[in-house]
Amino acid sequence: MPKGKLLMVGAGLSGAVIGRELAEQGYEITIVDSRDHIGGNCHTERDAETGVMVHVYGPHIFHTDDEEVWTYVNRYTTFQPYKNRVKTTSRGQVFSLPVNLHTINQFFGKTMRPDEARAFITEEQADTSIEDPQTFEEQAMRFVGRDLYEAFFKGYTMKQWGCHPSELPASILKRLPVRFNYDDNYFFHKFQGMPENGYTEMIEGILDHPSITVKLSTSFDRGMADGFDHVFYSGPLDGYFDYELGRLGYRTLDFERFTYEGDYQGCAVMNYGEESVPYTRITEHKHFSPWESHEGSVCYREFSRAAEPDDIPYYPIRQVEEKALLGEYVGLAEQASGVTFVGRLGTYRYLDMDVTIREALDTARGFLDRSGKGEAIPAFFKSPL
Repeated sequence: MPKGKLLMVGAGLSGAVIGRELAEQGYEITIVDSRDHIGGNCHTERDAETGVMVHVYGPHIFHTDDEEVWTYVNRYTTFQPYKNRVKTTSRGQVFSLPVNLHTINQFFGKTMRPDEARAFITEEQADTSIEDPQTFEEQAMRFVGRDLYEAFFKGYTMKQWGCHPSELPASILKRLPVRFNYDDNYFFHKFQGMPENGYTEMIEGILDHPSITVKLSTSFDRGMADGFDHVFYSGPLDGYFDYELGRLGYRTLDFERFTYEGDYQGCAVMNYGEESVPYTRITEHKHFSPWESHEGSVCYREFSRAAEPDDIPYYPIRQVEEKALLGEYVGLAEQASGVTFVGRLGTYRYLDMDVTIREALDTARGFLDRSGKGEAIPAFFKSPL
């Protein structure tokens, strides 16, 4: 006999993983999504004209140090090895990112060894007078200096976030943005790859369970909760409360899609670091599947701007004003009953795919543990504050 009926709002990674875990434990799962496809922003589809696997809402590259999460996704699809090697066009040249020994030598016209480059950046470039960086700009200046900051970080960041880097917290630039070797792998995680046939096939596999029902093109309203024992909500936190306190701020993306016969740029991701170029980057999607061969190509020019009410929210802003409003919505959520907020939108945090899956697994286990003990289910298993 089923243990109960649960509603998942959103057929992306959070809803799919939580739904699958609880379906396997005897719950009857219904998943609703306002879009006409599963996968959320991870949705992929094969272009009819070129045969290229397209990341419809922008590129998603899987990378993690979490072995359990890596094992989990490989249960549902075959992952091919993939290294993200990003290039950037700046000052009339093409450089490798993240900033590495090749970038430094090329930019400054030198042939330094690692120790020489480290000393050059530390002693001649970095602004060591900044002892405790508080802003994005200070963080970059402290670690790489003005020249590299202005060539590779300043313009790109202004376009991405719509404000000067001096207005952004240092936490956005989390890691030391320079390597003193020739490693041009953008990520540093142990496990990196791409699903052979796209993310949508992987999520289809996760949802393939007799106790899971998926209803697409179905918008959620709170009245739907009446027929269920609990709701897991991965939509916008403020949207659940009909934006009654105001809207949380997001950046959104516009994509200018174009096709090309041949190889347009020779790499998957080409950044444009100068403010004078209106787009942040161009992505060429066939390079996300290097094990395939296609004559034609599908590319996206990517533009960032402030999200309007009808836009797809991508990046939570989380500056002072948004954090204050977030605190108010968290208070409302904690007073609500029968609902748990999950995922990127439900917790108003930017989450990589592996972290989303990790939190979904932990949420499902936390739900099973608490419900088994007859304890209340919290609004958040991972606090957004």
